[in-house]
Amino acid sequence: MKNKRLISIMMCLLGVSVSLSGQEQQTAVEDSLIRMYLDMETVVVTGTRTPKLLKDVPIVTRVITSNDIKKVDATHIGDLLQSELPGIEFSYSMNQQTSLNMQGFGGNAVLFLVDGERLAGETLDNIDYSRLNMDNVERIEIVKGAASSLYGSNAVGGVVNLISRTAQEPWSVNVNSRFGAHGEQRYGGTVGFNVGKFNSVTNIQHTTVDAINLKNEGDYSKIYGNHTWNIKEKLTFTANDNLKLTGRLGYFFRQRDTQETSKERYRGFSGGLKGNYSFDKNNDLELAYSFDQYDKSDYALQSGADVRDYSNVQHTVRTIYNRTFGKHTLTVGGDYMRDYLQSYQFADGGSKEQYTIDGFAQFDWNPTKWFNVIAGLRFDYFSEADVQHASPKLGLMYKVGNCSLRASYAGGFRAPSLKEMYMNFDMASLFMIYGNPELKAETSQNFSLSAEYTKGRYNMTVTGFYNIVDNRITTAWNQELGGMRYTNMAQLKIAGVDANASVRFPCGISARLSYAYTHEHIKKGEPLTSSTRPHTATARLEYGKNWKSYGFNIALNGRFLSKVTTDEYTSATSYEETVKQTYPSYNIWKLSLTQRILKGVNVTMAVDNLFNYVPDYYYSNSPSTTGTTFSAGVSIDVDKFF
Repeated sequence: MKNKRLISIMMCLLGVSVSLSGQEQQTAVEDSLIRMYLDMETVVVTGTRTPKLLKDVPIVTRVITSNDIKKVDATHIGDLLQSELPGIEFSYSMNQQTSLNMQGFGGNAVLFLVDGERLAGETLDNIDYSRLNMDNVERIEIVKGAASSLYGSNAVGGVVNLISRTAQEPWSVNVNSRFGAHGEQRYGGTVGFNVGKFNSVTNIQHTTVDAINLKNEGDYSKIYGNHTWNIKEKLTFTANDNLKLTGRLGYFFRQRDTQETSKERYRGFSGGLKGNYSFDKNNDLELAYSFDQYDKSDYALQSGADVRDYSNVQHTVRTIYNRTFGKHTLTVGGDYMRDYLQSYQFADGGSKEQYTIDGFAQFDWNPTKWFNVIAGLRFDYFSEADVQHASPKLGLMYKVGNCSLRASYAGGFRAPSLKEMYMNFDMASLFMIYGNPELKAETSQNFSLSAEYTKGRYNMTVTGFYNIVDNRITTAWNQELGGMRYTNMAQLKIAGVDANASVRFPCGISARLSYAYTHEHIKKGEPLTSSTRPHTATARLEYGKNWKSYGFNIALNGRFLSKVTTDEYTSATSYEETVKQTYPSYNIWKLSLTQRILKGVNVTMAVDNLFNYVPDYYYSNSPSTTGTTFSAGVSIDVDKFF
């Protein structure tokens, strides 16, 4: 009776009128209310580096939950982000390496983190996104705009932080598999326990997919097949009420079948130890060490030789101290990182290294429950580039009624990398690419305004942003050297609007529509042209029900990307003559059905590219689809049977 009374009160507050006469209907209503409440009360850390409720963060933050990942049935991080967020496009660059564009910012300007830690290694300015295994992800937090005041270099255009799961039950075991078109197979398993002072999660995942022969002509005719292994362990020891220690280990392997006689291999090794100590309820300290290594090698099938020609190794030590003054929080910290790079792109396959040191401070001021100000400043020093830079941030939030108004200014920066400073690479005997030790650091000034309205089952958010980017690093033809050389280009400006509307009804129906407009202005004659699509949108419509022994959720997800017309240079040696090139618009829809059988069996079936879109010509930024495909998967929570 008390539960019914509580639900009735909450339903009235949410403006919902429904009868609780049946157990079946009551369960559905309770599930819907719980989901609404949890969405509003999600604790996030990326935008402020300290735990804060999503509804109270002055920095606009988007959260993708583990339930969202299941409903989208995404096979990789690119598939997920494109389905959930407008303004993001994953495409191919040279040799089918994955490349990111997030509203005008490339992969080297968007910082990807796993539990707040950086990933070593890059290929054509992008990390290896295959390392981002979503099987053990609790949530993904995305902050668009400059975030260098907290995360330093590379956080020019935004931060994407994957938060790993922790064990909630005394013990848990999950095994899962998925089968799709083109020989796609995925097998995974997670074992967790939470006993006494120990909490552990171990995850293993293996994926494989065959080569895909495309239907029409294009810049490429076949997608390379590959297979991966991803193994992770996270162990937490809570010594007492004050001290908690967390250790982690990881191994990654990927092989691309690029040629008949040889294969490309990629390996990742990661580890770390973090200690959190609470002096009292107002003072806590974090000390952490992180290690990450990323290697590339060529494997010759005939001889069996596996020759490593690239290795990036990063060692990082960090400290963060938080002091709470009533409702206000002061955060100070610093990092030291040693960055080592040995590369086939250096002269004679040599190596370079540098160290970076930084210090940062942030004050979270909450004078009233309606008003919040967060201000921060970070100073970074890069030894080899001899770069010193200060990155400020100021965010404000004011709540009035059901509205939250946010405004922010943030500075971003990216120091030139070792590759950009010292590259000496023969580009397929066509021309040389040279590094430039005199490069300046990229900097950005990010301004944003947003308004959010939340009432009951409805949520609407509109954000406008404006970025001024100076000294973006790119390559240009150098007449004196007779080849391409890294250089800084003139100022560019990126402006746009993000809009999101969602609704969730207690009957199980929910919908979301998101839209992004981006305008990128580049001065004529600069060695860069815009390929950012001005209009993009994502949509989701879903319906779900839960009973005691059965539940289902059917979701229709779609994404739309407008056409883009860009000026492309006709010669690498001249930035005067260009030709117009239009890349066509497209939309992709996916229908997925997830069913819960008994207590621990979840079966997912999906139809991707529902309306059978096939590009007339495969450009690098065209979807590499051959038409409608079907996939099926099963996930079994063994512990729920006991």
